[in-house]
Amino acid sequence: MRIASYMTAEGPSFGLVVRDGVVDLRRRLGGRYASLRAVLEADALAELRAHAGAAPDFALADLAWLPALPDPQKILCVGLNYRSHVGEGGPREVPEFPRLFSRFADTLVAQGQAMVRPRVSTQFDYEGELAVVIGKPGRHISRERAMEHIAGYTCFNDGSLRDYQKHMITAGKNFWRSGPLGPWVVTADEIPDPTVLTLETRLNGQRVQHAGTGELIYSIPTLIEYASRITPLSPGDILATGTPEGVALHRKPPLWLKAGDVVEVEISGIGVLRNPVVDEDAAP
Repeated sequence: MRIASYMTAEGPSFGLVVRDGVVDLRRRLGGRYASLRAVLEADALAELRAHAGAAPDFALADLAWLPALPDPQKILCVGLNYRSHVGEGGPREVPEFPRLFSRFADTLVAQGQAMVRPRVSTQFDYEGELAVVIGKPGRHISRERAMEHIAGYTCFNDGSLRDYQKHMITAGKNFWRSGPLGPWVVTADEIPDPTVLTLETRLNGQRVQHAGTGELIYSIPTLIEYASRITPLSPGDILATGTPEGVALHRKPPLWLKAGDVVEVEISGIGVLRNPVVDEDAAP
């Protein structure tokens, strides 16, 4: 299943993506679940499948998209998790442990919404990533059981302000409306092996990143095991798995994002996350 989050005249909703539209499940399920996160918390994905054959209630072209998971309790991200990215900035050691950092929920933007370049920096970078959506709660999850805790996958763009990242990682990774997530969540049953996907990032139609997700230094089960040692993982939590080489920072000259640019992150089996860039003073 592909499950999207979006706004309707009645407020936030979620639905199954079928053909060129969505089946609105908040309404069809009688309002029992306010969001996709509420569905995951109730372990109720099976209820959604019963509506897979229904006619769409809204056209995709008419949606006011929300981030694929608009209200995660936690957004955990991994730095330097592709060898190609570790090496592109010059000789560096592969991290001894996963390099985790966190994001705030208000950094997320939806499919088609603008990434906001802040007024305080011009060093705005893209980072296309595969994001894991947690479906089953757990702490001290073993890597052998980790895949049982995954509800699905989506695309993520870990927009980064590189000068502020030098201050500390939290600063550079948490600017308002810098991190697109979407366009939807593809459930784990449709992606039985997330190591065989292809990730590509395009800037204004030109490919700037390309890698297979099997190239991760620390695998998804390892990341879940490590993260769950630190904090309990909850349904709807997001775990972004890292970006490959090709980021703007290490190009000569740097390929910083600017107003008018369009960034696309495409992952095979999931879809294309597409976002324009605007300056903060022009942001709605």
